[in-house]
Amino acid sequence: MRHLESKAVHAGREGLREQGIHALPIDLSTTNPLPDLQSGIDSYAALAAGEREGRGSDVYARLRNPTVARFEDALAALEGAEATVAFGSGMAALTALLLARRGHGRHVVAVRPVYGGTDHLLSHGPLDLECSWVEADAIADAIRPETSLVIVETPANPTLELVDVAAVVRQAGRVPVLVDSTFATPMLQNPLRQGARFVLHSATKYLGGHGDVIAGAICCSEADAQALRPVRAITGALLHPLGAYLLHRGLATLPIRIERQQHNAQRLVARLLEHPRVTGLRYPGLPGSHLAHLVGTQMRGPGAMLAFEVRGGFAAAAAVMASVRMLTPAVSLGSVDSLIQHPAGITHQLLDAEAKRHCGIAPGLLRLSVGLEHPDDVWADLDQALAASRQRAVA
Repeated sequence: MRHLESKAVHAGREGLREQGIHALPIDLSTTNPLPDLQSGIDSYAALAAGEREGRGSDVYARLRNPTVARFEDALAALEGAEATVAFGSGMAALTALLLARRGHGRHVVAVRPVYGGTDHLLSHGPLDLECSWVEADAIADAIRPETSLVIVETPANPTLELVDVAAVVRQAGRVPVLVDSTFATPMLQNPLRQGARFVLHSATKYLGGHGDVIAGAICCSEADAQALRPVRAITGALLHPLGAYLLHRGLATLPIRIERQQHNAQRLVARLLEHPRVTGLRYPGLPGSHLAHLVGTQMRGPGAMLAFEVRGGFAAAAAVMASVRMLTPAVSLGSVDSLIQHPAGITHQLLDAEAKRHCGIAPGLLRLSVGLEHPDDVWADLDQALAASRQRAVA
């Protein structure tokens, strides 16, 4: 059994040597020549039914593309899944799964906090679903006969709270569990091992790693993938092959990026804990934090995402955002450069005030995605921005 670092480099590249190819190829074809009519008929039927491959031809890229399929194979290998289904965005992936599961019931149970787009889709989306928002230890009481899915995100966006996946699975019983593992990536967490049935990744983030591709993916069994592929095809939610190429190429460096970014984040956490302008720090595994023991058991490390509250509330947080020079004030995460953003005002803006309060998304909360820069340089920029926030508050 190969280590994850080796899988990240080699998975999904099977067969390239026999073709005399070293770099990943990109197939941009939207349509495919048919060897003969009958093979086209048979392939179309198989692909439209959700099978992974056709019968001698790919027919049409909305049904299957070999570049996308190679990335799917690679990510499945990293997650320990039978299959991966890739989409044009993380929200497209989640929407497809909700649509695929709707035939099993129109009730969903979810635990806050989750990504703001996920929250809005479940609370106000056009999918004709009912969502019960509960605490992680109250899932069993919320299950109904018509419950089709349980949704959790761990570490959670944006507060980095952890959820015990195995405990959630036990409570869910017959109902499948979806874990959004975007913050952890397959390098730090594999929820299928704890009994989850689906793993969601916003591949836009760490999997791509360079801020140049939008994509989503769901890792699951082949049987569940066969239910997802027809939804992707009929809704046109396919991932473009160029995006799949960039993602597959990004996987090769994912282990070393995560290792270094996590190291940098830990250096920053130690300094932020002592900073007088920081009133609260959120980072997985901090002593005394909720479910800290999951780092080292469920997770192989705390990751490179952190959040902190600035003394002075919204005005102080806005001053920090305005004062950074090397850090990029922008949404998204997982890029090679460090990104800082204001969850209450941007990514989780659409949550009502009570939901924000309940989730701990305070006006002074900032979320930091730590990049590959030298941690001393990141700290120097943060420190001067925090000092600027105090000066502006005094003024």
